[in-house]
Amino acid sequence: MRVQKVYIPCESLLSKDNYDYSDSFKAEFTDKEDTIDIITITKAFFSASPGWIGKLFVLRNKIVSIFGLKTGDKIKAGEEVLDNFKADIGEQVGIFKVFERTENEIILGEDDTHLNFRVSLLLDPKLDDKKDFSISTTVNFNNWFGKLYFLPVKPFHKLIVPAMLKSVIKEVKKGAL
Repeated sequence: MRVQKVYIPCESLLSKDNYDYSDSFKAEFTDKEDTIDIITITKAFFSASPGWIGKLFVLRNKIVSIFGLKTGDKIKAGEEVLDNFKADIGEQVGIFKVFERTENEIILGEDDTHLNFRVSLLLDPKLDDKKDFSISTTVNFNNWFGKLYFLPVKPFHKLIVPAMLKSVIKEVKKGAL
């Protein structure tokens, strides 16, 4: 599976604003039975990350908790939450809250004292049982600490998002078989 770095898709709700930082990655996959929808994609986003990413988030949470920033363990998460996940606006999984939703896109994110971020999960049906799946991220810095915080995060982010994209597609394809 080939992951491409792309501009935020024009179909995305995130394409209409300006940000301090943004990136987007896309991959195409086949869905012959047309059973993979945006809810399936979003649940896989929360449950299918590679182990090394989980370890990075544990480390991140330990470090940022010292500075009073939000961490995933302060908010209810787990299998029960995912089983009941409907992607309603305001619904929360870990540090991710649902901000917006369309038939093919869910905007997740969080507003914190140092920065606000949004993650778009966009499923774009194509011809011949193909679908594009893109993960786009935007960040707005609220102060100098947000800029400082993001400096070491940025290089990891550029590794994490393509790995997550691949992992999500593998997970949904496995469930669709």
